[in-house]
Amino acid sequence: MIQTARKIKERAMLIALQTRQANRELVEEHLSELEELADTAGADAIFKIIQSKASIDPAFYIGKGKAEELAQLVELNEIDLVISDDDLTPVQVRNLERLFNRKIIDRSGLILDIFALRAKTKEAKTQVELAQLEYMLPRLTRAWTHLSKQYGGIGTKGPGETQIETDRRMIRTRISHLKEKLKNIESQRETQSKGRKDFVRISIAGYTNAGKSTLFNLLTKADVFAEDKLFATLDSTTRTINFNKEKILISDTVGFIRKLPAHLVASFKSTLNEVRDSDIILHMIDLSHPYYEDHLKVVEETLKEFGSEHKKEIKVFNKVDAIEDKSKIEYVRNKFPGSVVISAQKGINISALIKAIEKIIKDEFVEEELTLGIEQTKLASQIHDLAEVISVKYNHDTVLFKFRANKENSKKIKKLIVSDH
Repeated sequence: MIQTARKIKERAMLIALQTRQANRELVEEHLSELEELADTAGADAIFKIIQSKASIDPAFYIGKGKAEELAQLVELNEIDLVISDDDLTPVQVRNLERLFNRKIIDRSGLILDIFALRAKTKEAKTQVELAQLEYMLPRLTRAWTHLSKQYGGIGTKGPGETQIETDRRMIRTRISHLKEKLKNIESQRETQSKGRKDFVRISIAGYTNAGKSTLFNLLTKADVFAEDKLFATLDSTTRTINFNKEKILISDTVGFIRKLPAHLVASFKSTLNEVRDSDIILHMIDLSHPYYEDHLKVVEETLKEFGSEHKKEIKVFNKVDAIEDKSKIEYVRNKFPGSVVISAQKGINISALIKAIEKIIKDEFVEEELTLGIEQTKLASQIHDLAEVISVKYNHDTVLFKFRANKENSKKIKKLIVSDH
């Protein structure tokens, strides 16, 4: 399922639909993002077409008349593939393929293609393959159109359908196997997470290409791949850093994007759990992007899906060096109190970000001492799970624990002591 990098750029036509409810400016922005996605996948957008129509055509997406008109444009300009900004049904794909006689892919298919190209670790490859198979399953009919082309219509229907059913069974079996594999990966991650409870954990999250990996590299002195492309990195990377005399775990995560396929988000659940399990989220926003507030909302909604909306969050507005209108900086500082404006690339205002992180750690974490009886082993184990144990001193029949925990876990420990008596 995982594809290798392609060298020759394909010529693409991008198509989008502006329905009665849609805002023209937003449709244009979505199409520009689709162009960036196409570029990341290795295609040149030769044409960008927006069709205005009351609603989506169930048979041809943009309507049969418009599709026939574009088919001529495709032929005359030697276009290799047509990419739709919305997800297409199997019927729409089949009809458009017959008309254009070219490859037809939609936004989800394009994102999956990029993920297949970018996946490096075993986990990312497993996640991508699962998402690809789940995407492919309802679209299998078009994969077998070669049967009717090769042999003609009569006498081929049975074998064709039998082959499709065989293929569906194989794909379903493979999906079950991959889901089991990811379940094991997730339980391994949870085991790793338990061993990390001793540390304050920070996750860098944000819209794709907001500069997460650049900031991660700056804070950790690591060498994580960072590029000015959508989805430059897929894998969550975690490093330990010494932060004001204490160790902190910091993670870089996969970027979010609007219209991200639901099955893709589900496949990457184990990676995104890094965000869910963190104490502090650094939400990176590309301030130089004209639709940065729209991107901000997409990320907030995705974090909400994963139950991370109540985490301590610092909004980090990045790429300040690319801002010409400085009133924009004042605007975000007023609208988003507690946010920090930086340039990860140029290292601008990083000290303010570090101060903001230090303040949260100071405000949210407490150091306490607790004396337990030597026989209270279960309670001692629970303290180790919920807090960072700084020191343990044994007396004759008691144990003195000194620990650091966030305020929520500190309350849990106190409740456990009360219920233990």
